[in-house]
Amino acid sequence: MSTLLKPNHIGRKISRIRELRDMKQEALAQALGTNQQAISAIENSETIEDAKLGEIAKALGVSVEAIKNFSEEGVINYFNSFTDNKGPIYTYTGNYCTFNPLDKLVESYEENKRLYERLVQAEKEKVEYLENIIKGK
Repeated sequence: MSTLLKPNHIGRKISRIRELRDMKQEALAQALGTNQQAISAIENSETIEDAKLGEIAKALGVSVEAIKNFSEEGVINYFNSFTDNKGPIYTYTGNYCTFNPLDKLVESYEENKRLYERLVQAEKEKVEYLENIIKGK
């Protein structure tokens, strides 16, 4: 049976949202701390208790209401809203990078350098400690 025949089949709605999020049952199971068989059972259930539904919604990154109100038609309408031809084909939305990627690269390099220096210092201290133990015998 499809979700069209059973519009309140929560398990199928969860399954569809999971698929749209490009998530496997195993990934959802890991996020919930359970196994894939439990997710399969959930997706085959017509109803789910609210506490469990809240956990699933959080793991999927959606609200409980989004799961309860999910419909294939709504998804299609949502994506069709991006392709209506009422305006120009390309509209600049003002999205731009708020940081300089080269600055981030330099920061990363400097952090790695500091970590390497700490590692070298720790190794020097370890060698000195072992030499003192050997001299003490």
